[in-house]
Amino acid sequence: MPEQAKTTVPIKKSAAPAALKPVPPADLFDRMGKIYDSVARRAFELFEHNGRSLGRDLEDWLRAEAELLHPVHVDISDTEKELAVRAEVPGFTAKDLEISIEPRRLTISGKRETKEERKDKQVIYREHCSDQIMRVVALPVAVDGERASATVKDGMLEVNMPKAAPAKKVPVQAKEASADPEC
Repeated sequence: MPEQAKTTVPIKKSAAPAALKPVPPADLFDRMGKIYDSVARRAFELFEHNGRSLGRDLEDWLRAEAELLHPVHVDISDTEKELAVRAEVPGFTAKDLEISIEPRRLTISGKRETKEERKDKQVIYREHCSDQIMRVVALPVAVDGERASATVKDGMLEVNMPKAAPAKKVPVQAKEASADPEC
């Protein structure tokens, strides 16, 4: 297999360059809703294929999830200055992936379109790899999403996120209360 060059993955960043803003919840809920609908449709297809026999709903649901969603395995490493996340994304390219970074959360999602037509042969058996992935990773420390970088090479996504500057401590100075006779 020829070695693939590293490709940079765009990271969804907030509009304000100085402040970190979370990803709009509506975007995440919309994506999750579409995934849920896909799994529900596939689970119903399995239910019908099994002769509409009752009592197998959980089995049908879990099988549908396994067919449609590929688990994204991640490794998180921590250094003094940054967090690095490596994720398995086999078959996905940089244009198929979307990375969102919040101060303490990383969201990796991807969708690819595969169209395969064979008119000369009858298909007897076919295995499908997942066409959608989604993984939300809770980060152990706050990171600066504005300075993060992401690359994908040979089915491995690497996201490097510098740690956010620690909060500055502001000393509190006590002032003596003035004796106000009106109080």
